[in-house]
Amino acid sequence: MPKGYIIGHITVTDPEAYREYIERDTPILESHGGRFVVRGGRSEVAEGTAHDRHVVIEFPSYEAARAAYEDPAYQAVADIRRSSADSVIILVEGTG
Repeated sequence: MPKGYIIGHITVTDPEAYREYIERDTPILESHGGRFVVRGGRSEVAEGTAHDRHVVIEFPSYEAARAAYEDPAYQAVADIRRSSADSVIILVEGTG
């Protein structure tokens, strides 16, 4: 079964509030089998334009990634991200 991923491209506008989001989202996403593959770190834009921060979370399946994103507990915490960062969040199925 192909793995699922949540990919986030983020520009933080309120670092203090965003830290709270990170502290609170991690246990929720991990409870759905999520594993952070990329979380911030060094990056550079090779082509085009991009946000400042990138996050890739791997899940056992696309369905698990979707369930994690749709979890009401996560959505409550996601409101912190929405108010403290500009972001694009993408759900993706892996290749197998």
